[in-house]
Amino acid sequence: MPFNHFDDQGRAVMVDISAKSATMRTATAAATVFLRRETLADILDGRMAKGDVLGVARLAGIAAAKKTPDLIPLSHPLALHAVSIDFKTDPEKGTIQVEATVRAFERTGVEMEAMVSASVAALTIYDMCKGADKSIRIGDIILLYKEGGKSGVFKREAKP
Repeated sequence: MPFNHFDDQGRAVMVDISAKSATMRTATAAATVFLRRETLADILDGRMAKGDVLGVARLAGIAAAKKTPDLIPLSHPLALHAVSIDFKTDPEKGTIQVEATVRAFERTGVEMEAMVSASVAALTIYDMCKGADKSIRIGDIILLYKEGGKSGVFKREAKP
C-alpha cells in the first residue's frame, strides 16, 4: 500500500480530499494521567493552588482540538461541530482518564483532533499540578472510537 502523504518524488504533501463526500465524523481519544492519590484528592476537593484543574484542562482540550492543523503539519483544517472533554477519576489508583470526543461533518476524520485534545488536556493537568507532585506522568494516549467515512466504525475492544 503506497504512502498517501508523499508524492511520486517522495515529497510530503497534504492528501487531496476534495473528491471525497462529507459525512458525519466522530472520534473519541483518551490520555491517562497518573498522580499521587493525595494530589488527585486535592484536585477533586478544589484544593490545588492554581485553581480548578479539571475546568482549565477541559478548556485547554477544546482549544487544542481547534488548533490541530497548526500543530500536525499535514492535517486538514476542519470546521468542528462539537468537542467535549470528560474525566474518569480513580482515587484508589490515583489516575485521571481524559476522554475527548470530536464531531464534524467533513471529508476527513477527526481522530487527530481528538488525540491532540486529550493530550493537551492531560498536559494541562500536569502543568497545574507539577508544583505539588513531581511524580506525575502521562500515558496511554489512544484512539477509543471513530466513525464516519468509508473505513466505517472502529471501536477499541480493550483499553491498555
